[in-house]
Amino acid sequence: MAPQSWADPNPESKAGAQRGPELVSAGQAGAAPAALPEARPARVIEFPAPAKTAERRNAAAAQPRAYLALEFTLLYIAGPVALWMRATDGLNALEMLWLAGAFCLTLLLADPTFDRRKLWNSGPLRQQLPQIVALFAAGAAAIAALVHAYAPRLLFRLPLHHPILWALILITYPIVSVVPQTLVYRVFLFHRYESLVRLKPNQRAAVLIVVSGLAFCFSHIVFRNWVAPALTLPGGLLFATRYHNTRSQCVSSVEHTLYGCFLFTVGLGHYFGMI
Repeated sequence: MAPQSWADPNPESKAGAQRGPELVSAGQAGAAPAALPEARPARVIEFPAPAKTAERRNAAAAQPRAYLALEFTLLYIAGPVALWMRATDGLNALEMLWLAGAFCLTLLLADPTFDRRKLWNSGPLRQQLPQIVALFAAGAAAIAALVHAYAPRLLFRLPLHHPILWALILITYPIVSVVPQTLVYRVFLFHRYESLVRLKPNQRAAVLIVVSGLAFCFSHIVFRNWVAPALTLPGGLLFATRYHNTRSQCVSSVEHTLYGCFLFTVGLGHYFGMI
């Protein structure tokens, strides 16, 4: 058998037109069979591999680490200290919180890598609610028992003696306080400063949860007593963990609201600037 040859199957094709090559063979009668040469692949046009789309980086990652560290210090340390020292030109804690919230929201909305669904995202609430309620029931029972044992004069003081103020707090507290706190201490902190923590994902998450909880706790030095920070440290860690697991401001805010409203109801609002 003669070696295979490459031939144009259509020699009559128009000038300029080309077709892919075909493998043909010519045989000779009586010839001893011979081993075929290794088949050559058909010629194809090779296109360059599509360029991989560059992953969009967190806008904060483009900022110098020193700048982000300074920003964090001013927002989460210098701000509360200034309020504690009453050096904020007459601005109270709530007004400072809203200014910080406006600043954080502006940066988040200007960042194309920020998923705006995190600003609400109520989807995980139904799944998380049983666990939230169970933890809250246990925590509320423990807190009420402690108040009854160590500060009985405060127990249910607000609803019993100032029911209108108590009702007003329950209505307004989630909107004017919980939502901006969740934005500043969880949504913004997790997104903005993630690039500062150069660790494995699980380790980075743990660091961000602890930093969020500590920052939330430290902000309560403005009330000038040790009870407020002591109460908000475990709460801050819990709310940060919930936000990390759900990436939902809605879910974290609901849990925060339950505990906050209960503290005002059971009498501990006394340590948070209330009667």
